Amino acid sequence: MLRQASVQDETWVDSMIDQLLQARNKKPGTPVEITVQNATALCTQAREIFLSQPMLLELGAPIKICGDVHGQYTDLLRLFEYGGVSPEAKYFFLC
Repeated sequence: MLRQASVQDETWVDSMIDQLLQARNKKPGTPVEITVQNATALCTQAREIFLSQPMLLELGAPIKICGDVHGQYTDLLRLFEYGGVSPEAKYFFLC
């Protein structure tokens, strides 16, 4: 059984997102400092969320549909710059 996200988890994830978004408006390729432990924990939490989702998603409008960014972090930041950052904007990424 998956554990429910606590307020502390949500606060930690929000702080990680803020840290990753610091690369906005910087030269492409500028490194973002993140520890291996934090990257692993973030991926683990994302995996739990993905596995808890149904195979068929019912998505509400409005939503932005994006192609695969092929791991290009600067392209992802540019999409967020144009379309807004979650939770104000909703995205569906095709992979």
